Order: sequence, then C-alpha cells, then structure tokens
Amino acid sequence: MDHGRILRTVLGVTAGYLVVLGLWLGWLLPHTPPGTVPYQIAALVGLFGSCVGIGMMLAARPAKADRRLWREGLEGWATVQGVHPLERTDHHTELTELDLELTVPGSESYRGTIVFDVTPADKPRLAVGETISIRVDPTNRDRIIVVL
Repeated sequence: MDHGRILRTVLGVTAGYLVVLGLWLGWLLPHTPPGTVPYQIAALVGLFGSCVGIGMMLAARPAKADRRLWREGLEGWATVQGVHPLERTDHHTELTELDLELTVPGSESYRGTIVFDVTPADKPRLAVGETISIRVDPTNRDRIIVVL
C-alpha cells in the first residue's frame, strides 16, 4: 500500500472540503430556509466521508506503470532459486528477497532478484524450486511483476 499517495489524497480531499465548507458558511447558509441547517450539515459530513472513501479507494490502485505492465507485459515464468527473508512487516507479511531464474518465451533465460512482500498463504508457492508466473516489461527485462 502506498501510504504517501493515500496521505496526499486525504489532504487534498480535506482541503477541498474546507473550501466547500467556507463557501457554505459564507454564502449559502444565510440564504437557506429555516430548519434545514441540520440536514445540510449531515449532507456535508456525508459528502466528506464519501469523497475520502472514494479517494482512498482510487489511491490504493496500483501505479499506472504497474497496470500497463499487467496489460502489456510479456508472460513468462520464474523458478525460485533462493529465498532470503529480510524483515517482518506490521501487516503480518514478510519482505523477502527472491533469487529467480527468469524465462520469457522467445528469449534467453536470465537470473534476477526481487524483493517481494510474502503473505503466510503464499509461502509454499514461493519455496525453492517452485515455478511462478511473471510479467516482464518488453523494453526493460529487469522490470517484472510476480503473478500469484
């Protein structure tokens, strides 16, 4: 999860909300019928919550380059040659360095290493000797995505 991207989204939505709140307080509130202020406040709070939720949902999407690699990347496979745990994360996964023998049809096999956030459910699939699916950038063979 890209925490910086989510933080920028929340800050942007909050800044926009403060502008809308200022417009409401300074211009719209004096012209509203009596007795409708609580409903307007509920609508403003609901609008803020909806905008933050939608913004966070969009911010949690993979980056544009990663989505393009998923769509246009060359399909291949990799054989796990080595697994080196680096550190545990705060969300019950483990950053792990994987030594891979990468194979893309139509080209020569090559070796590479990646750092991957491994969940406990994926550990058996990333054991030494296992074969996993990958996507490789056709213009830069060093850029890959593991497909689990």
